[in-house]
Parts: sequence; structure tokens; C-alpha cells
Amino acid sequence: MKAYDGMYIDGAWRPAAGPDVIEIVGPADEQVIATVPAGTVEDVDAAVRAARAALPAWAATPPAERAARLAALRDQLHARRDEIAATVTAELGAPEKLSQTVHAGVPVAVAGSYAELASTYSFEEKIGNSTVYHEPVGVVAAITPWNYPLHQIVAKAAPALAAGCTIVVKPAENTPLVARIFAECVHEAGVPAGVFNLVTGLGAVAGQALAEHPDVDLLSFTGSTAVGRRIGAIAAGMVKRVALELGGKSANVILPSADLARAVNVGVANVMSNSGQTCSAWTRMLVHRDRYDEAVELAAAAAAKYGDRIGPLVSARQRDRVRGYIEKGVAEGARLVAGGPEAPRPQGWYVSPTVLADVTPDMTVAQEEIFGPVLCVLPYEDEEDALRIANGTVYGLAGAVWAGDEAEAVAFARRMDTGQVDINGGRFNPLAPFGGYKQSGVGRELGVHGLTEYLQTKSLQF
Repeated sequence: MKAYDGMYIDGAWRPAAGPDVIEIVGPADEQVIATVPAGTVEDVDAAVRAARAALPAWAATPPAERAARLAALRDQLHARRDEIAATVTAELGAPEKLSQTVHAGVPVAVAGSYAELASTYSFEEKIGNSTVYHEPVGVVAAITPWNYPLHQIVAKAAPALAAGCTIVVKPAENTPLVARIFAECVHEAGVPAGVFNLVTGLGAVAGQALAEHPDVDLLSFTGSTAVGRRIGAIAAGMVKRVALELGGKSANVILPSADLARAVNVGVANVMSNSGQTCSAWTRMLVHRDRYDEAVELAAAAAAKYGDRIGPLVSARQRDRVRGYIEKGVAEGARLVAGGPEAPRPQGWYVSPTVLADVTPDMTVAQEEIFGPVLCVLPYEDEEDALRIANGTVYGLAGAVWAGDEAEAVAFARRMDTGQVDINGGRFNPLAPFGGYKQSGVGRELGVHGLTEYLQTKSLQF
């Protein structure tokens, strides 16, 4: 076990204000692997003050120089990919291959995309007799989740830095170790002191203090909708800008003309990735009643292949929560066709890849975000029924549509109340805007739309 000390504030690792620490427990073996300082209100205040002091100079730094620092950060992340992947595997429990390709690989691409955008985006434009300037919003408070611990930091920090903002990051208490590596990469990339700051700690203490700090101009939060509501209320009360990326209950709509086997297999893989701990996972599979039994059989067979391929959940609490949802689904009338609530291994916070059939739209498992390797398969009667079911939750983060004809799939997707839809297995695009409708959030991340979240406009008339 390693005991980490200090917070990254104003360009250096500084001792924490208080003596308390947080134990980081490995989900695979339930052993303490490290401790980090539990940040206090004093630590948060020091970080915000450093960010505020660094803001004028960083905001005035030419975009080309900001782009150069981001390019150096991208290179640092790439150089430490193996270490990053190993750290995520240890603290989150993600399988090594997933840690390499997604948890370590995607942040490199995202950081690189903002290095490019910082040098090409038009921070100034002419509109009639006006000159419009796109200026940094100011000091950003970023509160990030545990499920994609590095990606979510980069998805906030990179555009904030590109825009000319300064930032304080409070990572999830479950997975703060990779955040410390990121701070080291920022330092080695030559980002000036105070521009990026890191405070580890509990959400109820450090997160609350950060959200309520009067010198924070924008709150960027990724996590549960329940916490997002509280963050939004704090922001509204202080008239702060807010960006919220929240929960999802995404529909995977398989139209009758689709390649059923491919749609089901890709859909199951999507749900099981990262042990189901993905807000945009297609956790509701909608299949026409004429092919429903075949789809259920295919889904059960596909899920069975993931029994020894997925990692544990992040914590005992999360494991128990997911098991509780499985039990509730069965109690409400769902049919268990793969997996179940029983512990698949004697050690570690594992949940079996699970498929629930005969799910109806009003069941709890069809309405609430489970955040585990659990797929619900729902039948529909016709296209209008499928659309009603797909749009019938409070969420609208992501989704998928499958059809033999691409135009048919696009026409259906355009009617879905959701922020991002994959057509016939479309690939992830780190430049496309990501974010939700309804209670899945406010604002967008990634690409140019992610950059504009951190900008405000000023017009001069001549």
C-alpha cells in the first residue's frame, strides 16, 4: 500500500490542510492499495485562489501557446499510457485491455483534439458592425466521476485550458490515483502554476466546498442526476454557469429490417463494457414482438460469453445496488435468462452479466439507471410503440438504432429524445458533441461544442 501526500495547488504538491485520508480499495481483491489526503474547505479555497490568481495571464496567453501546452500534455499522457492503464485497472477494476484501449487511449485522443482546436478556433469574429470576442468564462470547478476517471477529467480540463480558463478538479474518491498522474502530466507539459489544480477528497466536503465557492465561475459536474440537481441548485442560487453530464437509460432500438444477430451481439457488448458502469450504455434493448424470442435467446447466449471477461464493480455498495435491481426486476415480473444476483466469485465486487426478458416499460429496471452489467429486453408492437418506449423515461443521453436501410434508421433516430444516437453500430467520435436531453444533463462535452461551454461572448459595436 502506498500513502500519497499533498494536493497539486499552484504548480506544486502541497501538504493537505487536515490529517484525514481516504483509503483506496481494489475492487478485484478488496484490499487497500493506497491512501490519499481527504481535502478540506481550506484546501479547496487555496486551489480556487491559485486558479483565480493565474487566470488573467492564462486568459491572455495566445491560443497558439495554449495549444502547444495541450499538445505537450497529450504527449505526456501517451508516454505514460501503460502506467495509466495499470492504475485504472487497480483502482477501478477494469480489465487490462479495456484500460489500455479506452481508459488510457481515449484521453490521448481528446487532449490532442483540443490542442488542434485551440489553434484553429476563431476566438474573434465580425458580425455586421460588431466584433464578437469569445473569451474564457473564468475559474472552472470540475467534479468528476469514478467510472471513466481519466477521460472525464480530460474532457473537462482540456477544453477549459484551450479556452483560456483555469481549473480546479475534484476527482471521485474511489478513483483518485489516475488523477494524480494527470496532474504530473500537466506539470511536465509546462502548464503555468495555478492554471490546473487538483484536490482529492469526499464529495460532501471538498465537492460541496468547491461548488459553493464564490470565486468559481462555472461548475462542471459528471455523475448521478440526483447529485446533478443539487449542483444545479447551487449554481442557480449563485448565478453561476453550469454544465451537467448526468444519468441515462438509453434505448437500443432494433427495427424489423435490421441484422438481428449483429444488433443483439453489439448491443450486449455495449452494456457489458466497463462492467456496465457507463452512463450512455444501451441498457434497454427494444425488439419487435415477431422476433422477440429469437433476440432474447441471442442476448442470453452473448451475455454468457462475458462471464469471465468483465471486471468487478467499483465498490461493495455499487455491487449491492446492482444486485438489488436484479432482484427487484424479477420480483416485478421480469424473466431472468442470464446471470442473476448471486455472487459469481468468492472475492471481489463482481456481478454476473445479466439479461432480463419480458420487461415492461413501467418496471423499475426499465426506468432507473442500474449502472451495472444488466440488460433489459423489451418487446414492441410497431414503430410508434417502439418510439413511445424509447422516449418513455426521464433520461435522454444516448441510444442506438438498427435497420436494414440507413435512411430508415436515421428517420427513427431523429424522433428520439436523446443527445447522441449510433446508427447501425456507428463508431465513437471524440469530436462529436456528447450530452443529454431532459434529465440527462445540460451542455455538451467533446469537440468544438465542448470548447464553447467554457467561453462567453463579448461584442463591440463600431
